[in-house]
Amino acid sequence: MDAGGLGPFLDRGLERVAEKVAAGERLSFADGTLVATTSDLLGVGRLANLVRERLHGDATYFNVNRHLNPTNVCVASCALCAFAEKYGGSRGWTYTVEQAVEVAARDVTEDVTELHIVGGLHPKLGVEYYEALFAALSARFPWVHLKALTMVEIDFLAQRAKLPVEDVVRRLVAAGLGSCPGGGAEIFAERVRAVICDHKTSGERWLEIAREVHSLGVKSNCTMLYGHIETAEERVDHLVRLRELQDETGGFQCFIPLAFHPANTRLAHVAPSTGRLDLQTVALARLMLDNIPHVKAYWIMLGAKAAQVALHFGADDLDGTVVDERITLAAGGEAGAGMARADLEHLIREAQRVPVERDTLYRPVAVAPLSAAG
Repeated sequence: MDAGGLGPFLDRGLERVAEKVAAGERLSFADGTLVATTSDLLGVGRLANLVRERLHGDATYFNVNRHLNPTNVCVASCALCAFAEKYGGSRGWTYTVEQAVEVAARDVTEDVTELHIVGGLHPKLGVEYYEALFAALSARFPWVHLKALTMVEIDFLAQRAKLPVEDVVRRLVAAGLGSCPGGGAEIFAERVRAVICDHKTSGERWLEIAREVHSLGVKSNCTMLYGHIETAEERVDHLVRLRELQDETGGFQCFIPLAFHPANTRLAHVAPSTGRLDLQTVALARLMLDNIPHVKAYWIMLGAKAAQVALHFGADDLDGTVVDERITLAAGGEAGAGMARADLEHLIREAQRVPVERDTLYRPVAVAPLSAAG
């Protein structure tokens, strides 16, 4: 059977999924579970690529960004984390506002359009610190968009200050916050969170905070950490919950599947994710998240080569130059120094895609023609 004009599939069960995809119909939980577990990886990739090209053609987005981690001190003690240090620990750092600005200034040029700012849940840093930090960064780099603070960090700041989330977000926006990253979502299933991040904001609370952030007109990304102790069904459940919230708010710009790096964590016994799982998860996300515009192949976690292949498995974004990324580096990643813009463009062109430099809100900065593809 030639399901939806897409050709035969090794897994005949994918034919009904293909018919839905071809018709632009929403996939069910059962459909997602099939996509997540089928042995027909190439069939899944073809379906996800169809959706990707329907939405974005050959365009592949990237930006010129820099990461800034003001502190790694954290009151949480998550088994998944190799980045955090307890308060008073020997590996900890906490920048003053002035130090953070100077750290950022090492790499922020006129080409940088985004600062990605996340850190630990520091018991002594409150809303006032981040107000001062955002104001100082905005004054020093007025052309740079501040994408800062996960839903977990916002929840922590609100609880620490005993203020409504709405008040905290309004104050941060007034100080310079432009949008929020998508971290801290991990896997929403409580069974999993009880093992990997039992000291962190619950999955339901993460979604509640995102709902409030979006209601104030602040866009965000969303994520899923996979490749640890979760099941395929729990991955699908996570995506369905994100999709349901997006139906309500429309506030998610991009979904980022994050491959778990076990090195130096309390889950070091877990085998790293495989290339197959990486690609199947990217494809699953593109097929399930019909209302989230972009799916990212985060090259920092996937590696540049797998991220390049993922551009034909549903991904349309590679993130950016990502200078000074420390969270994945702490867990054994090797890409913390970042990647030059020219190398990102080459990676995209070699995959026969069109590099589109964007800002944080996905407005094109520069477009390279397909004729330049290698």
